[in-house]
Amino acid sequence: MMSNTRVDVFQEQLLQCIEQFRSVLETKDGNWTVKGFIDVSKNIYTISIDTKVISKIVELMIFPALVSFANDNNFIMEFSKEQNHYPDVTFITKDKEKIALDLKSTYRTKDAEVSGFTLGAFTGYFRDRESNKNITYPYQSYSRHYILGVIYSKSIKKIDERKMYQLINLSTIQSVIKDFDFIVQEKYKIASDHPGSGNTKNIGSCYKIKYLKEGNGIFAKLGVKIFDDYWGNYMDKRNGRKR
Repeated sequence: MMSNTRVDVFQEQLLQCIEQFRSVLETKDGNWTVKGFIDVSKNIYTISIDTKVISKIVELMIFPALVSFANDNNFIMEFSKEQNHYPDVTFITKDKEKIALDLKSTYRTKDAEVSGFTLGAFTGYFRDRESNKNITYPYQSYSRHYILGVIYSKSIKKIDERKMYQLINLSTIQSVIKDFDFIVQEKYKIASDHPGSGNTKNIGSCYKIKYLKEGNGIFAKLGVKIFDDYWGNYMDKRNGRKR
C-alpha cells in the first residue's frame, strides 16, 4: 500500500495539470473549444447536448495531457483495453504500485450543484477483488482509486442539430457546453450512499460542488474500509438481496 505522503503527492501533481486541461477544453471566453464534427468536405455538423457524447469527447481531449503527466512524473501509463473496463487509466509507479484513475464528467444543475458522477460498479470486480473481468488489473492490486472529474454548464442557447456549417463560419457556431471546473479526489471521498444513473449498478456521488472539490462526501471521515463494506454489501430495497 502507498503511504499517505505518496497519495497526497499524486493528487497534488495531478491538480497542477488542471490549467493544462482547461486550456485544451476551454476558449478564452469560457466556451468549449469543440464546435462540432467535420467531414472530408470540411462541412461541420453541430454536437448534440447528449451527455454520453460530450463525456467521450472530453475524455479523448484530456488523454494527451495525461500522457504528458505520466512522462513528467516517471509513471508507466496504461489505458483500459475495452470501453467498459475499469479504470480508464492505470498509472504504475517506479515502485510497481498501481493507481487507478477514472475520468468522469457532469453538468451543473444549479450554481453550486451538479447532476452527479457515476463512480464505477459496486458489483463484479468491486466485490470479487481477485477478478480480472472488466478490469485492467484485479481491484485489490490498486493502492488507490481516483476520480478526475470535469464539471461544465450546458449552453442556454438552443442548438439546431440539423444545421450544417462551413469551416469559414467556425467562429459563429455556438458551443453546447461552457464554464469548466475540475476535481481530483479519491473515489470513496466523493461517493454517496445511493446508486448513480438510474437503475445501473454504479456508485453515485454527492451533488454539491463544494463537497466534490473538498472530498467531503458521506464516507470521507468514515474511511475507505467503511465505503468498501457498504457498497460491497449494498442491498436492493425492493427484495432485500445484494445487487
